[in-house]
Amino acid sequence: MLKSMTGFGRGEFLDKHYRFVAEIKAVNHRYNEISIRMPKNLASLEDKIRRKVSETLVRGRIDIFISLDEFGEKNRVLRVDKELAMAYHKALRDLAQLLAMDPPDSVYDITKYPDVLKVEEVDEDTALLWEKLAQALDVAVANLTTMRQNEGEHIQQDLLQRVEKLNSLVHAIDQRAPQIITDYYDKILTKVKELLDSAGTAPDETRIMQEVAIYADRVNFTEEVVRLKSHLNQFRVTLLSDEPVGRKLDFIVQEMNRETNTIGSKANDYTVSNMVVEMKSEIEKVREQIQNIE
Repeated sequence: MLKSMTGFGRGEFLDKHYRFVAEIKAVNHRYNEISIRMPKNLASLEDKIRRKVSETLVRGRIDIFISLDEFGEKNRVLRVDKELAMAYHKALRDLAQLLAMDPPDSVYDITKYPDVLKVEEVDEDTALLWEKLAQALDVAVANLTTMRQNEGEHIQQDLLQRVEKLNSLVHAIDQRAPQIITDYYDKILTKVKELLDSAGTAPDETRIMQEVAIYADRVNFTEEVVRLKSHLNQFRVTLLSDEPVGRKLDFIVQEMNRETNTIGSKANDYTVSNMVVEMKSEIEKVREQIQNIE
């Protein structure tokens, strides 16, 4: 199913200890670029988050926002810097001796000094955190994918209509080709007759046909029409594929535009030129649309 690259998804996990919220925003981008904003204590999970999201979202600028709320008491431990405490004690005894004062005789006095006692939070079990966060991410990715698919359906229908219009124009150009030669023959015959009538001389039909044959070879765009029809058919088949097709469609559109330009330069015909202009306009609209496709 065709998917747009633009979308938004939100997922949440909640239990009595944790609440994870994952929000994912995706926009157009040539490659797959993932940016993650999350609490520092989840930094070790960054690679897992990237791998999980990229399994489904293969193209686009992906911004991931993760928040974490923790409920209940946190696990904390009290650390004692023994070397620092001993250093404080020695320094105070030396100072007391220097000043002829009584040295501190209470452990409590030593603990009041900076960094002797430190309260540290126990690291969380990252495997447990990942198990919960992954559930929020799954919901967010699923919601974003649904939005991408819905938008992709609209884009697909629009592109199919434009391909049909291009097919009609190519068919009209193909039908016009013989008339270009006929018009040229009539034009050159009329001019020759005008020049020779005054002299009472009849036109050399063989010479005229040779000139027309040379012209016909110069303006022949049959090969371009055949390739363009093939590109349009390939575009339609690719468009209906279940795989990510954005890059492939972009390449096909470049080839379609190349063949169209060649037809316009070869035809030397006002009617074909107008149809070529219309085709180029449609191809440009197609090109703009497929920039949104994954």
